[in-house]
Amino acid sequence: MKREEILNQAESLVNGPRAKDYGDAHLNHTRVAKLWSVILGKEVSVEEVYLCLVQLKVSRLIETPYHTDSWVDICGYAALGGEE
Repeated sequence: MKREEILNQAESLVNGPRAKDYGDAHLNHTRVAKLWSVILGKEVSVEEVYLCLVQLKVSRLIETPYHTDSWVDICGYAALGGEE
């Protein structure tokens, strides 16, 4: 897959089906931050949620480095995190 395709797919997922399925990304990830804060017993920011989600995908890529979906998801999380 070419870089343009990866970026286009990430954009279409973030602004398309995922937005429809899960609602506004910032609101959804704010909820995640609040839930993780309770579980971890410390304040977790939305930015930290995005960083952790990117690292989850990196961890998966260590096992399967050619799994395109993980690369696409990293681009999507990076775009959402950069928007903050």
